[in-house]
Amino acid sequence: MGSNSESAMQNFQRRTMIVLLVTQIVGTIGVGAAPLLGILLASEVTQNEAWAGLARTASTLGAALLGIPLGNLAARKGRRVALSSGWLIGAIGSAILVPAAQFSLTVPPFAGLLLIGSGSAVSLQSRFAATDLASPQRKGRSLSLVVWVGTIGSVLGPNLGVPGRVVGTHTGLTVYASAFLIAAACLGLASLLIFVLLRPDPLLTARAGTAAAEQPRPKHRIRVLTSGLRTSTRQRQGMLAILTAQAIMVAIMTMTPVHVVHHGGTIELVGITISMHILGMYLLAPVAGWMVDRFGYHAPMFVGIAILTASLLIGAIYPDYMPAIVASLILLGLGWSFMNVAGSALFATAVEPDLRASAQGGVDAMANLSGAIAAFIAGPLLAVSSFAALCLIALAVLVPVTVSLVRRR
Repeated sequence: MGSNSESAMQNFQRRTMIVLLVTQIVGTIGVGAAPLLGILLASEVTQNEAWAGLARTASTLGAALLGIPLGNLAARKGRRVALSSGWLIGAIGSAILVPAAQFSLTVPPFAGLLLIGSGSAVSLQSRFAATDLASPQRKGRSLSLVVWVGTIGSVLGPNLGVPGRVVGTHTGLTVYASAFLIAAACLGLASLLIFVLLRPDPLLTARAGTAAAEQPRPKHRIRVLTSGLRTSTRQRQGMLAILTAQAIMVAIMTMTPVHVVHHGGTIELVGITISMHILGMYLLAPVAGWMVDRFGYHAPMFVGIAILTASLLIGAIYPDYMPAIVASLILLGLGWSFMNVAGSALFATAVEPDLRASAQGGVDAMANLSGAIAAFIAGPLLAVSSFAALCLIALAVLVPVTVSLVRRR
């Protein structure tokens, strides 16, 4: 009987992974349109670079604001309802951007980008859903595989302007309106796939096998996260790794295009640099997951810290040498990947099953909020100092998580 139960659980996990991987690709194509096309649209309709910068913050802030409610929804109703709802909200946000782009409206683009942040939130929560039914020996690899396939959507999303031109010739829509129409279709399809195919629900199935499911504890939207952080060193360490990596990555990545253009770099060079950075973020995620399963959580975190240190030192020492900046951005993505995968896996295993979904929503919300704050602060810092100084400040941000890991060891 035990063997049959284990076999059934493996089949459930295999089906869950297939659905999550396909949905992650489709959904992140829609989400991927926001960072670049959203900024360009905001710049076009407002004729103001400052407002264009706020467009980047809007989608990140949306992910932060919606992360906790979606996590609590998962805790109450399961992953299927939460993930499908999140993708649907993102589709609505992208749909708002279609008339906003077509008629050059000023306010609706920011509302639409805020709602698209919901897609970012559930894209992050999907990596936790991959661990619900995974065996302890494969949690890291399952989580990292969902992160890894996000490469496809993250690379294709910013290029929706190309098929957008084709759609525009047949519909009369502008390029931006057509691109966000495609994005809305992708996000809507992701919502439908999750709602129809993610059965049985991985979180509810995992919870059904625990004693906690029989007598669930009362849950509070914020206390679920804060109470665990007060009592669990593993939760604190996992969260610190996630927040540190996110803040450093977003701050440097957001300011690099500005720095490159100010030093005579072309838009094409900016595009190549960001594309290489995105590949760095996702390409070796399975390797980070394998290291988590094989060597534990601390080894890949130390690797991530070492890679981030190298990235920031290169940026600080060679801020005016464009090949060095490209190399720095690639390493920045790699370091983020190792830190994020290891920190997420550690956090997922440190939280009790009946509290996991709410706590995970909370940590993702805080990660997105830290990224939004870092992007907001990085602009004035770059304006009053230099790119090299920004890299050195980011290097100082690495100190607390490094000390924490050394003491824990």
